[in-house]
Amino acid sequence: MTYPQQGGAPPAPPTMPAVPPQAGGPAAQAALVPQGHPAAAPRRTAFAEGVDRLRAAATTEPGRLRIIGAVLALLVVAFGAVTAWQMSDRSTAADDVLHRSQPLSAGAADIYRSLADANTAAASGFLSGGQEPPATTRRYEKDIQTAAVGLVTAAASTEPGSPSAQTVAKLNKLLPEYKGLIERARANNRQGFPVGGAYLRAANEKMQQEMLPAAQDLYTKENQRLASDYGNATPYPWFAIALGVVALAALGWAQRRHYLRTNRLLNHGLVAATTASAIVLLWLVVGHSVARAGLNSSYDHGIRSLNVLHDARIASLNARGNENLTLVSRGAETKKLSDGTIEDAYDYAFKQDMKTLSTGLAKAESLADDKAGKQPVKDATGQMKVWQQRHQQARTADDDGNYQAALDKIIGSRTDQPTGECFDNVDANLAKALDHEESQFEQAAGDGRDAMTGLPVGAAVLAVLGASGAVLGIGRRLSEYR
Repeated sequence: MTYPQQGGAPPAPPTMPAVPPQAGGPAAQAALVPQGHPAAAPRRTAFAEGVDRLRAAATTEPGRLRIIGAVLALLVVAFGAVTAWQMSDRSTAADDVLHRSQPLSAGAADIYRSLADANTAAASGFLSGGQEPPATTRRYEKDIQTAAVGLVTAAASTEPGSPSAQTVAKLNKLLPEYKGLIERARANNRQGFPVGGAYLRAANEKMQQEMLPAAQDLYTKENQRLASDYGNATPYPWFAIALGVVALAALGWAQRRHYLRTNRLLNHGLVAATTASAIVLLWLVVGHSVARAGLNSSYDHGIRSLNVLHDARIASLNARGNENLTLVSRGAETKKLSDGTIEDAYDYAFKQDMKTLSTGLAKAESLADDKAGKQPVKDATGQMKVWQQRHQQARTADDDGNYQAALDKIIGSRTDQPTGECFDNVDANLAKALDHEESQFEQAAGDGRDAMTGLPVGAAVLAVLGASGAVLGIGRRLSEYR
């Protein structure tokens, strides 16, 4: 066979380098390509190839429809998922407000009240002489038992090692010590030994300086937990709402595009997806708004009133305890005032407690929004004023050296018109007002929590149905190209 182009001779083979280049370098790769042949193209990444395929698909109507369907389905599912997540968190927080943090806050207040009332009952029993009235003893024992049960409940509801757990442990340690001092005071008082009064004052000091501040600290921490739960339950779920608006806007745009290209007014799948998304968004906004209103109402007309009433009741208990201790100490404890005058320390504390009580009752009456809430507070205010008048009569008798008349005015029978009668009436009316505000709180908080019932699950189900509708609607349009 001849080769006319080359004068009959075959073409020479491509030359290869005599010495191989260093392996692995660019020269080595170039050497593997015969001279005269084009260089091999570098291998592309999977991402780059995917982008090219997506770009190529977007140049055709079926490809664009597939992308639109995927985006719509993703938006609707994301909207439903975020709605379910955010509303589940808010529903849990609302349930905690109703069933966990508020009851624990009320329990902490009850621990404080029980301790203060036990201290008051112990002082009243001491003033009665060697043989305490059975009713006073039962009241003291009941208060101690209530405080102990409350501490057990609080311990079970706090995390080990937390500040609340440490406070509960401190109170559990101090309670037996306080009871021991009271028993020593009683034993010495029955035998007529004056040292009994010293033991009672030591017990009162332990209560006032250590136990009640610890109980107040526990009450404050539980109130902070309650405020935190309110803060988690009431904020609007803006992320979910924004996703819902974006999803509806995208669905509206897709339907308008469908109409402009096909002149068909409706696409059943897209209409179903739009309807499902609109229902979820409307349910989300309305449901959470109703829940927020209920929870805010439970705080404004429940928690705020409860806090003020608890403080007023505690002030009345402290006032009663200091009133009793004024007669127990008989001037043994004094306080120097800023003007240089000397005053009985317990009587001074009584006056400060009564100022706190008066302020608290005025505020509680202003917060009460119905007659059932206002009337007990008004009755308590009236009894407080009578209490102050009778207390002044007792102090006058004591200052005149008539100790028995002063004692009768504090713990005497009903014919003596004692201050103890006024204190019992104040405490009973405050308890009635607390029960009313507690029921108002439970009603409003329960309504708020119920408004979110079913929303997380419903949003998830409707989102799945909406995404399915969007995919089916786009699929119906794609079938026209086959």
